[in-house]
Amino acid sequence: MTTLIVNIKNKKTEKAIKAILDAFGLDYNIEQHPDSAGKSTHKSEELIYNRLKKSIEEIKLYKEGKIELQDANVFLAEL
Repeated sequence: MTTLIVNIKNKKTEKAIKAILDAFGLDYNIEQHPDSAGKSTHKSEELIYNRLKKSIEEIKLYKEGKIELQDANVFLAEL
């Protein structure tokens, strides 16, 4: 088993990370720290959150067999 510790500074990112972990069926524990309450989100954080949210939806559709994902080698060749 591998343990991953991630420090998240805002609620939107926390929700996105939790959704990703849930999508992959991974178990996780959450520890709240008192200094993390009330932080505002920046535009870049919101953009990342929206991209993660879209990716999670694509993972769900893939698992349901509704879409095919692009092969990683094809993607890298396009770069």
